[in-house]
Formats: sequence, structure tokens, C-alpha cells
Amino acid sequence: MPTARFPIALAFSAAALALAAPQAFSAQSGGVLTGAAAFGDWRSDAPGVVRKISPGDLPPPFAGELAAFRSQVAPRPEGAWPRTPEGFSAEIFASGLKGPRTIRVAPNGDVFVVESNGGQISVFPGGQPGPGRVFVSGLERPSGLAFYPPGPEPRWIYVSTPSQLLRYAYRPGQTQALGEGEKIADLPGDGGHWTRDLVFSPDAGTLYVAVGSKTNVAEGHPQPTAEETSVLEKNSGRGASAGSELLRADVLAFDPEGGHKRVFATGLRNCSGLTIRPGTSDVWCVVNERDMLGDDLPPDYATKVKPAAFYGWPWYYIGAHEDPRHAGRRPDLSAEIATPDILFQPHSAPLGLAFYEGAQFPESYKGDAFVALHGSWNRSKRTGYKVVRLRFRDGAPTGEYEDFLTGFVVAADDSRVWGRPVDPAVAADGSLLVTDDAGGAIWRIAYKGK
Repeated sequence: MPTARFPIALAFSAAALALAAPQAFSAQSGGVLTGAAAFGDWRSDAPGVVRKISPGDLPPPFAGELAAFRSQVAPRPEGAWPRTPEGFSAEIFASGLKGPRTIRVAPNGDVFVVESNGGQISVFPGGQPGPGRVFVSGLERPSGLAFYPPGPEPRWIYVSTPSQLLRYAYRPGQTQALGEGEKIADLPGDGGHWTRDLVFSPDAGTLYVAVGSKTNVAEGHPQPTAEETSVLEKNSGRGASAGSELLRADVLAFDPEGGHKRVFATGLRNCSGLTIRPGTSDVWCVVNERDMLGDDLPPDYATKVKPAAFYGWPWYYIGAHEDPRHAGRRPDLSAEIATPDILFQPHSAPLGLAFYEGAQFPESYKGDAFVALHGSWNRSKRTGYKVVRLRFRDGAPTGEYEDFLTGFVVAADDSRVWGRPVDPAVAADGSLLVTDDAGGAIWRIAYKGK
């Protein structure tokens, strides 16, 4: 049944955006902000601004005043519009959605959107701007979505809720689920981070599921005995592997039927975006790091997730930087920690990740990735509230990221925002679709040429 949504066919070029925040750095300068200058806040954001944060740039814990500064969502001010690089334009693909978050493009070009607040999944046939149709409803805060098997003819759609893995029989072009979903596995769903992103390996043999921690840094966590630690870590990785955090802060792996549950990697506080880098079997994710260590600590990050790797949570962050709240508890782990590939401004809250292999954007974008930064709360000045481009060279990340879509903070009032990007996806025509759960919208970014 069609939903009552009315996409707005409006588009503006980057040059028309008079209400944007001031540019403190020129895209044409060719420079890269590094060191302390790379941290900054939303006031230095602009399309083309490039940052590179390195593990050696991190300040000491608790430097400066700790802040909790939650944004207030406001209506989009008259004349306000996302800012794009030269040659690109932004338009509203769909509006009136109920907390749109995960967005996936089916092999036939249909666009599926998970409306987490509405407990439903909607589909836009042919990737057209609407109105959408409800594929399935009545779900418990859904988040992840994946097609199985990978390739041109999927037969199932897999969906995650905070506590379950479900799947629905599917034929390409289908706009409504036929029958109830089949539960194939339970997931840890006892509070805390609730998103459960999904992706299949290219060979269709493994389903990866990201499960965030229940707590910030395992506060009040019951400490296991040495014997319990040995058993738990053998089965659930080297994170806070006891009590309420068992099988949390991990990327889990299953077979397609929901069996053979195991830990693929651990110590990832909240891996909210999960994908496979095209042309490889590499698992990538973006991670929300811990809070209450200061404005500029620790950075959030994007990384290739290595099998059996440990990324530090809760004992360490960004390599062997020990969290002072767990000082001296696990010195045996300090040499085992994998360092992530790309560091973001702290507390930016990356939620979605998509590699670009489309044909519409300039050739230089191919092989790069886009990340949606949902925006900070644990910081005195806002960071995030934008989409950034991750730069790769010869297939490897450079560690640099570039502002791509900005302008969602109300420039006259730092406390209010009118949009919060969640997840990017590349449409069949090569444009970029970005969900915005604060505005209840999907944005379409297209390249028109300079």
C-alpha cells in the first residue's frame, strides 16, 4: 500500500547557499588539516576541507572541560540547503519518513529504506523518488538490511532488530513481503547500542552482524576470574567478555541459516556501519568510540576489520592508549591491539559507510568511500552533521577524509540542527542517496559538471 509521502523536487547548487557556515579552509588550496587543526568543529566545515588525524595527535585524557551538549532538531530554516562540492547538487528524494536510517539499493535498482522509528521497511521501485511503498511493517526498531545471495538474483532479504535476525522471501521487483519473516537467530538485545548492521561475504557463505556495546566503557562490569576470562575470551573475543557485555562490542559471524555463530572481531565499541569493499572480501566498518574523555578524545574511526582482531574496547583506544578508567587492568592486551585506518573528529558519530563504484561522479571518486557523520553530543562544540569522503590510493586508505555534504547546523544558533545524516548508498544511476533521520528525508546528490 503506498505511503503518504511527497518528495520535493527542489535542487540547489553549492554556489546558491547563502546561509552556510563560514569557510575556514579553501578546497582549492590543496592543503590538508593535520595535527590540532584537524580536530576543529562544524564552523570549519565546508565541501573540500580535508583532514588527517593520526594516533600521535591525540591529547591526554580529560584535557579541558567535559561537556554533554545535545543538539535540538529544528525545522529547516528558509533558504537553508546542504552544501556540496562544485559541480554537484542536492535535492530531496523523499520526505515525511519515520526515522529513515539504513538505505540499500537492490540489484534491480529498487531502493529499500529502513524506517527505524516507524518499525517498517519501505521500497522505492526503480529508484524513483516516490511515493514509496511499505515492504514490511510492525518490526521492533529495525536497523540492518542485506540481500541474499549477493549478486543479480537475491532470493531473501535479511533484516535485523536489536534482538533478532529475520529473513523474508524475495523476488526482484517485489514491493511487499509475502508472509511473516522467519527468525533465524537471536542477538544480544538487552539495552545499550541498538543498531545491528548486516552484510554478506561475496561468496555468500558468511553473514556478518555488528553488535555494539551495552555500556560506554563497561562501567560496573563484573570482573571475571582468571579461569572465567580464559574461557570467555576463547569464545567471545578479548573485549569485556563477561556479564552483560558478552558478545557485545563485536562483529559476529553466522552461516546464512543463522548457525555457527562466532566472533569475527572484537573490541569495537559500536560498529554502526558494515560493508564489503568492492572487488575484495574485506570487511569495513565505522565505529563510534567512547565518551567522557574530553572534547578531542578519542577519535571515531573507519577501518578494515581484520579477522580475529581486537580493537581495544574497553581497555584501550586507538592502539595502545589506555583508558584511565581501566588503568592497569589488562596490560597483557596492550601489544595485541589493531590500530584503525582512518580517524575522524572525536564524537562525530559515524553511522553509515558506502564505497563508490558508480559511473556518474568524476573518475577520481571511484574506489573512495562516503561516510555519514550523525553528529556529536559529548562535545562543547559540534562535530559531524555531514557526509565525508574517504580517500584511497592504489586501493589503500590514505588516512585523509574530505567534507562532501555539509550545512546541517543552524549557523545562527550552535544548539540547533535541521538534519542528521545517517547512511549513504550509491543509486543505480550513480548518484548518492543519504538518509537524514532528523529531517525524515532522503537526499540525492548528483554530479552535473563544473
